[in-house]
Amino acid sequence: MYDINGSIVVYCNPNKEVREAIASFLDTPLNVRLYVIDNSPDDRARNLCTDSRITYIFNGRNLGFGAAHNIAMKASLTEARYHLVLNPDVCFEGAVLEKLFRFACSRPDVGLVMPKVLNPDGSIQHLCKLLPTPSDLFMRRFLPRALEPMAKDRLARYELRGQDYNSLLSVPVLSGCFMLMNCAALAQTGVFDERFFLYMEDVDLCRRIHQHFDTIYFPEVAIYHRYDRGSYRSLGPLRHHIASALRYFHKWGWYRDRERTDINQKTNTRVSVEY
Repeated sequence: MYDINGSIVVYCNPNKEVREAIASFLDTPLNVRLYVIDNSPDDRARNLCTDSRITYIFNGRNLGFGAAHNIAMKASLTEARYHLVLNPDVCFEGAVLEKLFRFACSRPDVGLVMPKVLNPDGSIQHLCKLLPTPSDLFMRRFLPRALEPMAKDRLARYELRGQDYNSLLSVPVLSGCFMLMNCAALAQTGVFDERFFLYMEDVDLCRRIHQHFDTIYFPEVAIYHRYDRGSYRSLGPLRHHIASALRYFHKWGWYRDRERTDINQKTNTRVSVEY
């Protein structure tokens, strides 16, 4: 049984970026296995997967983010204690996995852990969030710059900017760039919903895990994330983002979502937790 299985989904990413993500994951004394799932049209990433701890899978087509990760996550249900979903644009130094693993093992009630996430310049990314409303997503993505001050307080609440990002926090939504998940929790809640091709699949999975387990932001270790924000620059990703948002609210509810209201209210009244 592996301590941690990891999965990196590749789609035409720069080799240097993927190489750094792979090296970050493998730099550990833990018993680990890494799946590199390649959705690219060619298999050039195969040359990066020479370590015996790596399983390379070439799909030959773009299955989508969640469906590709699920190939590895389903295997982890019988192979590993924990599974890490890792973006190819993430890197981190040694000891990150060991500290997260020790914390997770000490808290069987925790289904998902995310560390502090930093920009390459060392500034923090506010990736702890409440469950979104349609207004939250619309304002965050489409609000004209001239109107942003009107929504500043609301978006700050949604991103929990008033919380201490140096403290252990219990929050319902954590970023899909780095998700360390208890495989026992995944066996109960299920893996990614493959109806989400790209975007919102992490929100959906976080929500399902949070229904039964704690989902924790653990700032004692930090990772670096380049945060591409493809849907802000390209029409194709933007279409996927809109389609996924519509699918998410159709699944969970638009403005009538009692569970969302209850979870967000609870989060706003008790966020910090004890280690």
